[in-house]
This record gives sequence, structure tokens and C-alpha cells, in this order.
Amino acid sequence: MQSKSLGIIIIIIGVFMITIPGLNIVASEKVVDFETVKIQKEKKYPDQWIPIIGVVLLVSGIMILVHKKKAQV
Repeated sequence: MQSKSLGIIIIIIGVFMITIPGLNIVASEKVVDFETVKIQKEKKYPDQWIPIIGVVLLVSGIMILVHKKKAQV
């Protein structure tokens, strides 16, 4: 049962990595903080990954599910 759920989780992560090529992380930094004057600056940090990693995860998750079915037969 564990390998089936592991295979499904890997497939979901693989599909997510194929469809969304990356995420943007937004952080706010204090530029000025003087009594009543507060100025903040938002800075974006892009986090990109290679979609081929998603394909590898998708294929490996399918292989885990197929192997589990063959082992039961």
C-alpha cells in the first residue's frame, strides 16, 4: 500500500513541475524605519526548475505503480 501512495505522490509532483515552470518568492525589506516614517521595498526571488525533472518524476511514479501491480499478480 505504501508504494502505491508513494507512486501517486510522485506523479502529482511531476505533473505540478511540468505545468508550472517555477515560483516567485516575494520578500519585503525595510528601507527606512524612523519613528513614524516606514518605507518597505518588495523584492522578488524567482525560483526556476527544469521541466525535464517533472517528466522524470512522472515516469518514475508510473513505473512504481506498474511494478506494484505486476508484483500482486
